[in-house]
Amino acid sequence: MEFDVERGLDLLVSIVGIATVGQYLWSMRAHFQSSGMSSGATTISVVVAATALFFLAIIWILPQPPLAKIVGLAVQLVSSALFWWAILRSRKARLRFVFDADDPHGLVTDGPFFYLRHPFYTSYIIFWAGWGIATWSIWAVVPVAGIFVLYLIAALDEEKKFSRTEMADAYAAHCKRAGLFWPRLPKSGRRDRSAMPQPGGGCVARGIDAKRRREGERPPPPMRHQFED
Repeated sequence: MEFDVERGLDLLVSIVGIATVGQYLWSMRAHFQSSGMSSGATTISVVVAATALFFLAIIWILPQPPLAKIVGLAVQLVSSALFWWAILRSRKARLRFVFDADDPHGLVTDGPFFYLRHPFYTSYIIFWAGWGIATWSIWAVVPVAGIFVLYLIAALDEEKKFSRTEMADAYAAHCKRAGLFWPRLPKSGRRDRSAMPQPGGGCVARGIDAKRRREGERPPPPMRHQFED
């Protein structure tokens, strides 16, 4: 019996996709710490489940070029590598789950967090983009775009919460170096600004020291909240 390469790729993409969603479910219970499931987190969970089923149906019902499946599979694996790198570097940080109502109580600035403020969200977006490429369907753009918007809203919400904590100044400094979902590219001759919004950025924890100076309050010394092995 001859081996069907296309069906083999379908199976491989499906297994990697299901396994990746499974590792996200594992992280909800074993890595992130939250008191409960917020409505925003529930929404993302429903969207993730529906999108996974949608992509599985497309993979097995419609034909795709083998190259699209290979490229999509490679992108999925890259996303998993970033996900586990972020897991390893944030084990001690007790990070909160997406859309958690409480303010963050830890800031990680090493590993992938040195380059990205939200490497977990970046890995999720890359994963769904990779699976979308593997489906080779224009309809995959809709859920991938929706997932991107959801994680963008979640990231900006977290940054607003950082501005209310004692880590506000440290986070503002972090924003100067790390991009929101992708690394900042150094630009020659660019003037150093206080965490101004940049493409791929959007840090809301900016201008805090200036506000304190206007109000006659002395800003605290820089704080370093970093979790290392």
